[in-house]
Amino acid sequence: MEFKETMKKRRAINFFDSEKPVDKETLKGIVETAALTPSGFNFQPWGLVVVRSQEEKAKLRELAWNQPKVSEAPVVLVVLGDKTSWREGHKDFERAWKDMVDKGLMKENARGMVAGGSEKLHQGTERSLAFAVKNAGMFAMSLMLAAKDAGLDTHPMEGFDHAGVLGYLGLDPERYFIPMLIAVGHFKGEKELGPAKYRKSYDELVLEER
Repeated sequence: MEFKETMKKRRAINFFDSEKPVDKETLKGIVETAALTPSGFNFQPWGLVVVRSQEEKAKLRELAWNQPKVSEAPVVLVVLGDKTSWREGHKDFERAWKDMVDKGLMKENARGMVAGGSEKLHQGTERSLAFAVKNAGMFAMSLMLAAKDAGLDTHPMEGFDHAGVLGYLGLDPERYFIPMLIAVGHFKGEKELGPAKYRKSYDELVLEER
């Protein structure tokens, strides 16, 4: 599919066909495509919890304002942003640093500069949260576009009990933030897909040109 067509055809779908599954290999391909998303310092501070079983989706639905699509979609992705990936010693920091050194992009003696720069940018409650949300949000958008390119439909959701979902998953709120849940599957054919909503034009988006 051409990229512009993928962008145009991606829609937030409310009705999913629960009889049409999403196989593991297809989902794996979507996730690995989305993993090409850029991130600050290449720390890739994102992760997923894949919810497939009806029992688990029912639990999640209770925490997501009882939205039917949570239990109707064959897969729900819980998108995680790691607020701590920027810290020296974190596995994401260390892996990104090693990769940069191994590829000759950084010298060993630049480690302090990278660690210090990361700390300056991301230390503090507000900045750590922004770091996690910005990066995980880009990853989530890539997931939805990759899903559409693979012939699947999605719906991003921010209507859920954030603390409740973290507790249900047993995740540390000091480390993780959940920017959204994403239902993934096939549009239920007998339902009517409404018209596409408006999008701002170039002139509306650009405040000024300097």
